Amino acid sequence: MADTYVPMISSGVAGPLGVLHLPRLWLKVSLEEQGKLAPGYPGIGRGFDAMTCAALGLEEQAVKDYIKQNKPTYPEFESWVKKNAKSLNRDAVEKHNAAVRGYIHDDETRKSVLGACDIADEASAPKDAVNLNNLDDWYEFHQVVLK
Repeated sequence: MADTYVPMISSGVAGPLGVLHLPRLWLKVSLEEQGKLAPGYPGIGRGFDAMTCAALGLEEQAVKDYIKQNKPTYPEFESWVKKNAKSLNRDAVEKHNAAVRGYIHDDETRKSVLGACDIADEASAPKDAVNLNNLDDWYEFHQVVLK
């Protein structure tokens, strides 16, 4: 069994609260706090992680501290989010989800991910960050676990 893990929950997945990326954020921070997050993956990075915390009005350090101290299941984490989010309402969630779905990686990132996956950078290739990040995760998982 691996010592570290690629976070295989997509940013395009929402839990019962309906917040895209929140399950992945929980997984990444949980793995990081256990020293089990694969190299190259931040527990809370500047992209979707920071966007999600900001959209919900959650302090990043508070998220890390709660997960480190409590080792919550995902439903327990969502309960904590409900109690601590400063902007958990339908409008905030819909705006955040639209931002996640609509986020486009820069050309360099797109070319790097597509190149690693041996996918031609053509009109039909994914350009959005959710799908490119999925491809990147699947590639990394394959390299570390399946190859």
